[in-house]
Amino acid sequence: MSDNNTLISVIMGAYNASETIADAIESIISQTYEDWEFIICDDCSTDNTYQIIEEYTKKDKRIIALKNEKNMRLAATLNRCLEVARGSFIARMDADDLSLPDRFMRQIRFLEDHPQYDCVGCGRMIFDSEGKHGIRRSKEYPSKSDLLFDTPFAHPTIMMKKEVYDSLEGYTVSEATMRAEDLDLWFRFYAKGYSGYNIQDVHYMYREGKEDLKKRSLKAGIQTAKVFYNGYKLIGVPFYKRILCLKPIISAIIPKSIMVRYYSKWREKEYLK
Repeated sequence: MSDNNTLISVIMGAYNASETIADAIESIISQTYEDWEFIICDDCSTDNTYQIIEEYTKKDKRIIALKNEKNMRLAATLNRCLEVARGSFIARMDADDLSLPDRFMRQIRFLEDHPQYDCVGCGRMIFDSEGKHGIRRSKEYPSKSDLLFDTPFAHPTIMMKKEVYDSLEGYTVSEATMRAEDLDLWFRFYAKGYSGYNIQDVHYMYREGKEDLKKRSLKAGIQTAKVFYNGYKLIGVPFYKRILCLKPIISAIIPKSIMVRYYSKWREKEYLK
């Protein structure tokens, strides 16, 4: 069990997040586990996101502000955070989400009590400006076979051993993985023989609305399909199963009006849980 002396490095990229970032930061400050550093890198925002971050560095010395001179996108931004991280464990966070107060305590306790695991995620409540819309849980004991269909962890919910991030050399920075840097990470994670676990309890609030569905493009679908295909090769998926990489393209060409209706029905169903 953690004695509250193990440092956690929380890494977060932020771009034009002035409307949500204060709440995200406050959710970290409110953690019951207090031995953390929060490294936030502003990705050359055009609003006052960086100014908000700077104000928090004056209030809490555990918060570290970085700023990109040009927009570098998420993978490169997170790598900048990793370069200065001093913790034994790395926790992810997104600038429009919320971590519930016991998140870090649960996750670090799990990793210290179960050293056979290299990463741990958790359940998340889906919400947007209209309210809470249900719970999502990733598979409790994910394996590389789960990568045939989707990512085995919700990226912003994870806590991972720093030594594992180091061995993976952080996030891949390339045009090919730009919209799927987390998916690429998991293929490399499992290719190296690492393993993870998903706490089923909800310790994270993930912002997702209908507008997010409308942002999905065919270009993004094609890029994600390529990441799947290359990842399948990396972990040894048989050739005849690699056709599954087309799923993101199919999702991208489904009319957005249909996806929005599907999402609305899902919300109604999940809210009852």
